[in-house]
Order: sequence, then structure tokens, then C-alpha cells
Amino acid sequence: MTFKAEDFFDLSGFPHREIFKDVETVWEVLPLIGGYIKKHIKPNVSDIRNGGDLITEKKVLENGAVVHAGALLMDDNIELGPGVVVEPGAMITGPVIIGEKSEVRQGAYIRGKVITGPGCVIGHTTEIKNAIMTGKSKAGHFAYIGDSILGSVNLGAGTKLANFKLSEDIINVINPDTRHKINTGLRKFGAILGDGVSTGCNSVMMPGTILGKNCMVYPNFTVRGTWENGTIIKWNMGTLELEGRK
Repeated sequence: MTFKAEDFFDLSGFPHREIFKDVETVWEVLPLIGGYIKKHIKPNVSDIRNGGDLITEKKVLENGAVVHAGALLMDDNIELGPGVVVEPGAMITGPVIIGEKSEVRQGAYIRGKVITGPGCVIGHTTEIKNAIMTGKSKAGHFAYIGDSILGSVNLGAGTKLANFKLSEDIINVINPDTRHKINTGLRKFGAILGDGVSTGCNSVMMPGTILGKNCMVYPNFTVRGTWENGTIIKWNMGTLELEGRK
């Protein structure tokens, strides 16, 4: 199994696919996100922040992005694409690039170093930091997304992408073909979720989890390791059951 970005994502509609250009394994971009944003960002919120971090009345940017009263924009290093909606109570700390027609819903917390492609949802009380959503990535409710890369996925309510081991060790990735461990060199690494992945409510991805395209995780399940395209991960009468997804 190889771990190139193209193995997991259709990047044709992702405006920032250049970030993956010179990496051999997809997780190598995680330490590069902040620097890439600082180089490519086109900040466009400074004018509406002239009264402070708290937006006190609805603002519409020149590109049609809407920031509702009650949102918190904590610094100027924020780019909101055309048609983006930021709802009341959302909090955004830069550097951040939010792709066109994405939604940052009430109570969402963007902690910086985040890039989203078009049509993404960062939902109610969802927290995200140092992460990429390539496009049409949906994290609608109560999710945690730390140091992770998501394709066109749907996260069930309460999905958590854990990014730090209790032992504080470097995180390894398992190659399912060889069973060899690959040292990522990262102490913080959440998950890679390929296009078409769906997770059930309250599922947890342990640090360094890799889900290939079209995998499905049933609710309340804790997942670790690397799973190939189309795997369904679920319990059956107390036993882990794996099957291909049709």
C-alpha cells in the first residue's frame, strides 16, 4: 500500500493541492500547513474587525461571504472565500483559509493552521486545528479534528480524531501489506480519511489512523491502524467484523 495524497483524495477541485506536490507520504504535509497558509493567504477580514474581535452586526464581504453578529474573528490572518457563512458564536483564530461556500456553524472553534476546500462544513461545537479538508468535507456536530487530513467525508456527530498518544511517543503508521511500522516523526497526528469515508456517531479514530476511500465506521467504535479502501468496521455480537463496502 502506498500513502500518496492521490491514493486518498481527488485533488482536482482542491485549490491548494500544491501543498502535496513534493511529499512522499500524505502526513508529511501536517507540519507544512502553517507555512503554506502564510505564503498563500489573502486575508480579507481586517475591515470588519476594526471594532474588535467580536462582530457586533452582520457583515457581508465583497465576495459575498457573510459573517453574522456574535462571531469572533481573533486576528486578521483569515481568508473567507466567496459565499462562506460564519454563524453566531463561531470563533476563528488564524492563519486560516476557508474555501468557497463553506459553512462555519454556531459554536465552531477553528484554532488556526486550517485549510478547507469548497463546500465544507465545520459544524456546531466542532473544533479543528492544523488540518486540511480538501472539499465537501462535513463535520456537522460535536467533532474534534486535530492534525488530520480529510477528503470528501461525512463525520457522524461526536466523531473524534485523536491526535496525541497518552505515552507521548512518536506515532507510527502500519502498512497493511507488510505489517511494518512506518515512523512518521510526528508526536501529533490524528487521521487521514479518504474520499467517501463515513463515520458513525461517537466513533473515535486513534492517533495515526488511516482510512482508505469509501471506508465506513459504525457508531461508538474506536479505530486504530490502516484500513484499505471500502472496508466496513463494525461490531457483531461483541466481535470485530470487517467486510467490503458495496
